[in-house]
Amino acid sequence: MLYLLKTHGRRLAVAITFALSVAACSHGAHDAAEQPPAFTVENGLIKVPEGSPLRKELAVQSVESRQAPHAMVFPANVEADPTHTTNVLPPLTGRLTELKVGLGDHVTKGQLLAVMDSGDFAQAHADLEKARDALDLAKKSLDRARAVKAAGGNATKDLESAQSGYNQALAEFDRAQTRLAAVGGTQGAATQRLMQITAPTSGYVTALSVSPGAYVNDATAAMMTISNLDSVWITANVPESDVALLAKGEQVNAALAAYPGQVFHGTVAFVNPVLQADTRRDLVRAVFANANGKLKPNMYANASISVPQPAEVFVPESALLMNNDNISVFVEVSPWTFERCTVDLSYDDGGDTRVLKGLKAGDRVIVRGGVLLND
Repeated sequence: MLYLLKTHGRRLAVAITFALSVAACSHGAHDAAEQPPAFTVENGLIKVPEGSPLRKELAVQSVESRQAPHAMVFPANVEADPTHTTNVLPPLTGRLTELKVGLGDHVTKGQLLAVMDSGDFAQAHADLEKARDALDLAKKSLDRARAVKAAGGNATKDLESAQSGYNQALAEFDRAQTRLAAVGGTQGAATQRLMQITAPTSGYVTALSVSPGAYVNDATAAMMTISNLDSVWITANVPESDVALLAKGEQVNAALAAYPGQVFHGTVAFVNPVLQADTRRDLVRAVFANANGKLKPNMYANASISVPQPAEVFVPESALLMNNDNISVFVEVSPWTFERCTVDLSYDDGGDTRVLKGLKAGDRVIVRGGVLLND
């Protein structure tokens, strides 16, 4: 009896366990039957039904059409602005006795640059003194002729002759005075040979071609060059194929190896109407403020010029999906119903990509989670 009871108990336990298992399986199958699919595909349309977990993973956004410039990068170099660059020429010939500045020095307008021993300078002083003496004599002759004429003892022609002599002497004095002032001489100073050469403008000495003791025999050859670098040019070398895209007034951003992470801002001031014969490139010059002196002539730079573009559709990069050899996006045709559309792209600009074909402004596309539908 005991054996039968034990056997019966074991059978009952097995039956109960089996019943519970069947019940559990039956309940799981019922839940699975009630759970909707993640998405369905019908006639090329992908539908995400209500209750699908994908609805929490997908983000849909309207694309927009806007006009945004495109940045094109060209090799460039820093140049001194010629309109702020002055060549210092010797007013007269002579021997350089003192040189007061060196290459790279900063000078201010009127600062003494050099001293020259010049016979021509002494001659200019002497010419002025001779003209002054001749003018004094002519003035005395004119006054005497007027007095004699007033007393009735002189002919009119004598007075006219004296007046003419005075006028000529005055003209010669003015000429000698102007010439002396032009070469840096001072009226009333004693005759001297030492001529001082001063800075015609403020800036940096960017070129120097003389040294103390040298003879300066060519009055047309520059002794030095002074450049004001408060404003400089950055000149870009633009290929012939891109010249038509650039125009005066466009914005330029420049990056230099000397200043990693810094961007300098300028504006296109000049597009050369003639290409360089050897490189077939055009020189596009942009003006940059340089009050802190960071931009130094002959530095290399990369010039990024913002070229205006027509209005185009932009789509976030996160919406783009690879599909075989094509790039596509999922476009919402009705609420939670999507259609795959192939797009032709132009180029990336920031976080968005320009679309040439396949989308229009106002289309709603999946911008997050589209890869979950990409099969």
